Amino acid sequence: MWEVGYEVMARIMIVDDAAFMRSLLRQLLTSNGHEVVAEASNAEEAVRKYQEIQPDLVTMDITMPDMDGIEGLKRILGLDPHAKVIMCSAMGQQAMVVEAIKAGAKDFIVKPFDSKRVIEAIESVLR
Repeated sequence: MWEVGYEVMARIMIVDDAAFMRSLLRQLLTSNGHEVVAEASNAEEAVRKYQEIQPDLVTMDITMPDMDGIEGLKRILGLDPHAKVIMCSAMGQQAMVVEAIKAGAKDFIVKPFDSKRVIEAIESVLR
């Protein structure tokens, strides 16, 4: 992480099974000065890439095929208890969001994304 003025720029990994969601987030994050260092389309791939790249922050979709985001979150935290993971959920997934926060997620953002809320969540977690 490095600071530019008052803003904290971060190396971020985006995890979502939908390519268009990854693309949307990548565009939002890079236009706000962050660097997207990796993308993963499932939680298993995310755990592998996390070990290799050790990003400052991870955005993790909750609902993905094979291994869900909550299991991915738990595995990443097993590797790095200080990992900063923000969960991404669709409307109406409150129970899963609560489970993710209990499992160690630092925050959550809801799809469809509100750009301002996404950036606020990321900056809050990085502080």
